[in-house]
Amino acid sequence: MIELGVNIDHVATIRQARRTYEPDPVWAAVEAHLGGADGITVHLREDRRHIQDHDVRRLRELTHIKLNLEMAATPEMVKVACEIKPEMAMLVPEGRQEITTEGGLDILAREGALKDSISRLADHGIMSSVFIDADLRQVEAAARIGARVCEIHTGPYAEAFHTKGRDTRSPAVVAEIDKIRAAGKAIVDLGMRFNAGHALNYFNVQPIAALAGVRELHIGHAIVSRAVFVGLREAVAEMKRLMREADAQRRVDER
Repeated sequence: MIELGVNIDHVATIRQARRTYEPDPVWAAVEAHLGGADGITVHLREDRRHIQDHDVRRLRELTHIKLNLEMAATPEMVKVACEIKPEMAMLVPEGRQEITTEGGLDILAREGALKDSISRLADHGIMSSVFIDADLRQVEAAARIGARVCEIHTGPYAEAFHTKGRDTRSPAVVAEIDKIRAAGKAIVDLGMRFNAGHALNYFNVQPIAALAGVRELHIGHAIVSRAVFVGLREAVAEMKRLMREADAQRRVDER
């Protein structure tokens, strides 16, 4: 059954705006868990703009669901992951000037270095994930370097959905869903786990949650935004309901 990983980076963004101690990302992780989250995701950026090293250590010690650490594929970050030992480490591209992650990791351009990073993570018992665009060449490269999970970048789909009238039957939206579907099938066929995420929200999530083979969706900004009005526990529960409804309907349709 499809699972939800909740990204709590922006809880730390609020805290860092005042350089204070609240809101606490660990408290957010507990609330997300109580709302039905299956995992917690945080991105420890090289510039430490939101999540801090001590946050990751406390999350590792105090949360009771799996921890997914997003990080750049640098020696520093691999070292941090090997020390903290999250259940999963997801390698992502990272730019100092970007507001959020702007695209998938180009594995083809860095196969050797990325393979070494994944090997180090595996030596420490950490499942490796790569955040990539819905590109079959990148999926094949992910398999070559030993990644166990591919998270498909859903940003282009979300942008098409937003700009094309929020219509899932729009040709532009259908084209993006088809790309994700094809990439997901290739991921599963190559023996890896198919996850997806980025820019998913309460209005566009169901077509992605309904795709065959998808194991987890990682969602943050939309959930934290909704939590401002309804609380984090309810915001997570609402997202989980939408995902499970779509997944259940697909299973019925396939019978």
